[in-house]
Amino acid sequence: MTGCAWALVVVTFPFSLFVCFKVVQEYERAVIFRLGRLVSGGAKGPGIFFILPCIDNYARVDLRTRTYDVPPQEVLTKDSVTVSVDAVVYYRVCNATISVANVANAHQSTRLLAQTTLRNVLGTRPLHEILSDRDAISKTMQVSLDEATESWGIKVERVEIKDVRLPVQLQRAMAAEAEAAREARAKVIAAEGEQKASRALREASEVISDSPAALQLRYLQTLNTISAEKNSTIVFPLPIDIISFFTRPREPRESREHRETREHREQTKPDLPNLSS
Repeated sequence: MTGCAWALVVVTFPFSLFVCFKVVQEYERAVIFRLGRLVSGGAKGPGIFFILPCIDNYARVDLRTRTYDVPPQEVLTKDSVTVSVDAVVYYRVCNATISVANVANAHQSTRLLAQTTLRNVLGTRPLHEILSDRDAISKTMQVSLDEATESWGIKVERVEIKDVRLPVQLQRAMAAEAEAAREARAKVIAAEGEQKASRALREASEVISDSPAALQLRYLQTLNTISAEKNSTIVFPLPIDIISFFTRPREPRESREHRETREHREQTKPDLPNLSS
């Protein structure tokens, strides 16, 4: 090799190193094509790898998890109610070689498929399931998307339904129905409480009626309770025996004294012998 050739090698060596050796990060992989064919051994990385200038070209693939906010989708539910639903999808590339060789744009294809899957899954459910069973719907979407994107080298890790927006008229109808249900429950609870209270009062009245002393004690407790209200005028009945004492007619004083004298004479009158015998 002549001196000019060695000089050319020395001058172009740094440039050759820059062109021939590449570095990919820990979260990346390099898919190499040599003369249009995939290089055996699969994707390269992480770290440094070697390519042949003018013969090889490569594609970097990011393996980190990505998120995609599914825009609001107008969905007709199974019971013919139109709702607007949006969701979020978490996915990542699990096979760099397949994601490059089998689909032109794996990320865009996954996002479009997420929109259609959301509409298809929700279209088979009635409204009450969409509102109350979001976890099961999210799991169904995740399994369906993961199976469809497996051939693209994509792994769908999670799907979450963010919001379900109902028409204004339906919101008002549901609010009225919920209010009516709450009022009905309140009436049932009040009726049950009155039933229990009346049963307790009946039992208490039976116990008190068997004991006059308990009845009188209850009467005194009631008077003590209402007497605590100092700012009120209270009217309460007197016992019947007290009222009857004041309303009993009185006898004249002379007749009462005459009767008492006659009773005293009869008590002090000696017993006479029976002469008929």
